[in-house]
Amino acid sequence: MLQSPTPKKRRRGRLFRFSSALVVLLAVAGYLVVQYVTGGRGGPGCKVVSGKDDGQAYEFSQEQTMNAATIAAVGTGRGMPERAVTIALATALQESQLVNIQHGDLDSLGLFQQRPSQGWGTKKEILDPTYAAGVFYEHLAKVNDYQTLPLTVAAQRVQRSGYPEAYAKHEPEATLLSAALTGQAAATLTCQGLPDTTQADTGPDAVRAALVRDFGRTVLKETGAEVTGGSTSKAKSTAKSTPSPSASATGGSSTVTLPVGSGSTRTGWQLAHWAVANSSVLHIERVSYAGREWAAGSADDPWHSTATKASGGVRIVTERQGGQK
Repeated sequence: MLQSPTPKKRRRGRLFRFSSALVVLLAVAGYLVVQYVTGGRGGPGCKVVSGKDDGQAYEFSQEQTMNAATIAAVGTGRGMPERAVTIALATALQESQLVNIQHGDLDSLGLFQQRPSQGWGTKKEILDPTYAAGVFYEHLAKVNDYQTLPLTVAAQRVQRSGYPEAYAKHEPEATLLSAALTGQAAATLTCQGLPDTTQADTGPDAVRAALVRDFGRTVLKETGAEVTGGSTSKAKSTAKSTPSPSASATGGSSTVTLPVGSGSTRTGWQLAHWAVANSSVLHIERVSYAGREWAAGSADDPWHSTATKASGGVRIVTERQGGQK
């Protein structure tokens, strides 16, 4: 005959079950916090600081920063002003935390939670950050006086949100991101930039393809991009490729140079910050411009001064496709 558990054993069993449930809940909570803070992907992050030395700073995941850089590049590629980029970034921060999510209210999708059923595009199109940003700017451009309207009003006239006041709370961080990613504020964006091991498409061709994706097809012609030390068979006709005698000494790296005119400093810093924002997925090791340099693994360190001011514009040092250090 089986004996009933004693009160002491019952208490011990309940305590064990409670402890186990608590551990599971804490684990789930921790996972959700990580997902929220990092935008659904753990790993190294980025920091944007004010160019006014007022101590203002915000941190983002590498994924969030890369999406922000795409939004900014699409905006400037369309000739939109910095205010438009700020509005777009604040909107995406509110709608998706700058994460390209595949779900939302009803059939909302992507960075701006746009809805296929409302004519924003197909699901595939909306989940393309470049397309999503472009169609947002297309609608924003139709808003009369959007540059002088309060940000929340301008965003609401595009989005038609049930919570229009929510956009305003993201204006400070969107303003800093916009200043950095449009090149208005120099050397204000840093990222850890540790390589994304799931990304196989790296090297100079991947950098060129990403530039065209975000800025448009004229970007390489306008900059006259030059590649040294590791061009591949996919090299585009818009860039000049020359072998570099120092390629083997740099661990199989290649350098993409984007010439920037003396009167185009803002363009130079936009390209430099764009490269830093994309450093993880494109395996970019160093970015230098206007006598300053950023290196992967230094998110908490500012851009440091180089011994000499390199001429020739923005220099992007990237791991060659298929190469490992």
